[in-house]
Amino acid sequence: MAQTARMNAAFLPEPPQSPAAKAAYEDDLASDGYVNNLTRVWCWRPDVLMSFQNTRTELLSESTLSSREVAVLVAATAAARGDSYCSLAWGARLAGMSDEETAAAVLSGDEADLSERETALADWSRRVVTDPNATTEADTRRLREAGLSDREIFEATTLIAFRLAFSTVNDALGARPDAQLAEKAPRLVREAVTFGRPV
Repeated sequence: MAQTARMNAAFLPEPPQSPAAKAAYEDDLASDGYVNNLTRVWCWRPDVLMSFQNTRTELLSESTLSSREVAVLVAATAAARGDSYCSLAWGARLAGMSDEETAAAVLSGDEADLSERETALADWSRRVVTDPNATTEADTRRLREAGLSDREIFEATTLIAFRLAFSTVNDALGARPDAQLAEKAPRLVREAVTFGRPV
């Protein structure tokens, strides 16, 4: 039964257990207590997963975007993309940095108790996800007026693009949000995630 549940958690079967895949599984077990469904998908190419994680880490390692700003950015991006997996994960993370009402509002695209910079980043995320060809110079000017530097604007936009790529792989290959992830998420965050693949 456990094997069947794993198979139904995504469209691909369990990947071959290479040393790199085993290391990724062990990392999940150490940090979360279970192997994430998305890790099972990505471990068909654990080297690519590692490269992606390293590139994202490199992007943020010298960024002046705050951790909370990154959480707002990713939660807004995931929700605009309709990705339930990352919305639950980052909605819960944002709730821990603020409160569940704020996180739920960001996921719903509603007005939230955010700083001017965070509001501008959430709006920018939704614009980039919805139609990147429709953005204008006025949009980037609004980001500057909210206090973001040109470098931060580039970093935010690149992070949105990275998240879209990550979400697309998970969603297209049927990676469902982990039951453990949903159980740990605050109630309002769970209620806000009315889109994407079911848990």
